[in-house]
Amino acid sequence: MSIVLSQFKLSSHTLLLIQEKEIVISLLIIVSVLLVLLILGMRKTYKLNEENKRLSNLNYLDTEVQEEKYKDFTEGHLYNNN
Repeated sequence: MSIVLSQFKLSSHTLLLIQEKEIVISLLIIVSVLLVLLILGMRKTYKLNEENKRLSNLNYLDTEVQEEKYKDFTEGHLYNNN
């Protein structure tokens, strides 16, 4: 009986080591994927901030589109103006 018990202990330790190794490998894979996503998110944020700065520097209030006078759009046939 002691032989069977010692073999069981030996096999349980090797199974435990294999499981720990698989857990560590899977955690490393997950961390690397999340790190890539974090880097891509930071890159996207940087690009959006640069685009925001570029668009805020444009003087869009002086364009002729903004200078057009307001047209009342409720005088069409779809609105009941009787």
